[in-house]
Amino acid sequence: MKTIHLAPLVLALIASCSSTQQSLDHAGGDWLEPSPALRQQIDAEAKRLPWTHGMERVELIHWFSRVGEPAYPTLLGMVLDPRKDVACAALAALGATRDARLVEPLNTLPWPAAGPDVELALERARTLLRLGDWSMAPHLIGGLRDERLMTRALCIQALQEATGERFGYDPRAEVANRDESIGRWHAWWNARGADNLSVASRSGQ
Repeated sequence: MKTIHLAPLVLALIASCSSTQQSLDHAGGDWLEPSPALRQQIDAEAKRLPWTHGMERVELIHWFSRVGEPAYPTLLGMVLDPRKDVACAALAALGATRDARLVEPLNTLPWPAAGPDVELALERARTLLRLGDWSMAPHLIGGLRDERLMTRALCIQALQEATGERFGYDPRAEVANRDESIGRWHAWWNARGADNLSVASRSGQ
């Protein structure tokens, strides 16, 4: 899954246009404004991000997550970047903040009508689960069947972070062994999914 998934993180346009940026600035509430110096640094790092690779990309994702709220409007704009690796990096940075206030603005972004491709959809699901949106769990359980090792590893990482469970799943195992564990995940979701969504709803997520 290329350089964006080198992160154990998981973890450009600055914004596509001014009108879109204004709507993002106020999505989910008014975000903390950065100082002029930090604003300049955020803009510079956002412009640099598409040209980074490997650990440099990972470190920049971590930097954005540490900046946190002042960088949210920029990151939310980058989530809509047509370059998949840029969008996934922005999602990874937002997910790493663990700030549940981001669930609503992420869910209300104008995603493409046809929906994102599988890789971007799974990164979005992983991000939202890390932020507390349990409705994304079935997407990640489905991702455990992905043919790519890194995708499977990231999906189980997100599920384990959220639940504390693995149900014996090993992304490197043979298909038959993985299928057995995936069956346990489906059983878990069927038994607990509604309860998890109820808890998230009561928490305002």
